[in-house]
Amino acid sequence: MKNAIAANTLIQYFESFAPKSYALEGDKNGLMVGSLKKKVKKAMVALDVLEKTIDEAIEKDVDFILAHHPLLFHPLKKIDVDTPMGRMIKKAIEHEITIYAAHTNLDVAEGGVNDLLAERLQFKDSNVLAPTYTETLQKLVAFVPASHAKQIRESLGAAGAGHIGNYSHCSFSAEGMGRFRPQAGTNPYIGTVGKEEEVGEVRIETIVPANMSGKVIAALVKAHPYEEPAYDLYPLDQPQWQRGLGRIGKVEGDHTLASYVEFVKQALGVKTVRVVGELDTKIRKAAVLGGDGNKYVMQAKRAGADVLITGDLYYHVAQDALMAGMCVIDAGHHIEAIMKEGVAEKMAALLNENGYHIDIFASAQSTEPFQFL
Repeated sequence: MKNAIAANTLIQYFESFAPKSYALEGDKNGLMVGSLKKKVKKAMVALDVLEKTIDEAIEKDVDFILAHHPLLFHPLKKIDVDTPMGRMIKKAIEHEITIYAAHTNLDVAEGGVNDLLAERLQFKDSNVLAPTYTETLQKLVAFVPASHAKQIRESLGAAGAGHIGNYSHCSFSAEGMGRFRPQAGTNPYIGTVGKEEEVGEVRIETIVPANMSGKVIAALVKAHPYEEPAYDLYPLDQPQWQRGLGRIGKVEGDHTLASYVEFVKQALGVKTVRVVGELDTKIRKAAVLGGDGNKYVMQAKRAGADVLITGDLYYHVAQDALMAGMCVIDAGHHIEAIMKEGVAEKMAALLNENGYHIDIFASAQSTEPFQFL
């Protein structure tokens, strides 16, 4: 097991399930501060990067912060170290801490913010609430010597191939015979120049999101022992994957709005919520959208939800929902903090599968700005 990983390699593993292409237009994602070449032994997952987040990272000797909310959401004209933002940037640079943000791409991703919330709320038959991204799939077929089949399957999976629903590293293999004749000027891994060779090979098939095909093929070429790896890439004529914001699903049990509010508070670990709707309304189907869900209240209603759990609800949006007979539970923006543990666990498992033993953990700091008296 390797106990350190380059920051850019760590990011590649993260983006294998939450690629930047999932992000909404105009969103700020990626490197915020630091170096992508930084060797990372200890990483911390945070909802927000505040000064106390940086101080925690310094205290715990953290090399890399993976945050949901971007530190630099608005462009800076200057870095004044006498301001909170300037102090944070200065501290991060002085202590060589790389800061990376994954915002709406993590909201959209499978296993991301909204899936974690839907899972915690025990949604049945959960689906995307508001599609924002359609993924075209391709089939990659590669021919490899049996001695390298396992290594190449692992490399393809790490690069983002083989994702089907909640399963990763999906592939099919079949044995066969490969034939070739090395030409003058080649340096074959197997065989002799000018002589036809017959070699036992494995045919590996897997699926690849079209936007990741270049990265996956690069991983194949790097892991393959041949000078000229043989592979085919086919377009797939089948339903395309949809990704998007929010989740909608059936509610377990018999609930009114009043009883469902208590369930939501307990499930999400919040003491108080704002509620819109008649408390005796029957709740059979619910939607959840982490963060600011104002734009999606009516979309949730049209999708058949009886209630939307979200945050940052505006006064007039609440009035519109009430008049439309749509229930809303405003549990606050900070419910997205569920991503800290969820992403840390997912990344630790993913890195471990690929031979890295990195200490990656959730920030212990609460960044909830509000007090409820």
